[in-house]
Amino acid sequence: MNENVRLTVWVRGRVQGVGFRWWTRATALEIGGLSGYAGNLGDGRVQVVAEGVRDQCERLLDWLRHGDTPGHVDGVTEIWGTPRGGYEGFEIR
Repeated sequence: MNENVRLTVWVRGRVQGVGFRWWTRATALEIGGLSGYAGNLGDGRVQVVAEGVRDQCERLLDWLRHGDTPGHVDGVTEIWGTPRGGYEGFEIR
């Protein structure tokens, strides 16, 4: 269960212009060991890519779904995959 994975998440709702990307980055840094980014998409969603140990990625996903996030989350869609690397820490795009 301690395998490294890549988690890609699309978050729907009122998640742009409310500090959601900042909150996601802060949460990822608090969890620790995650690299990737949170970025706005043109359709109003936020895309989150996180790479790290599966347990840590699952914690981030749980916070995105059920945490006290800025704005309002209507839904979350995720895809799991193999890490690709290339990230320096966790950034906002």
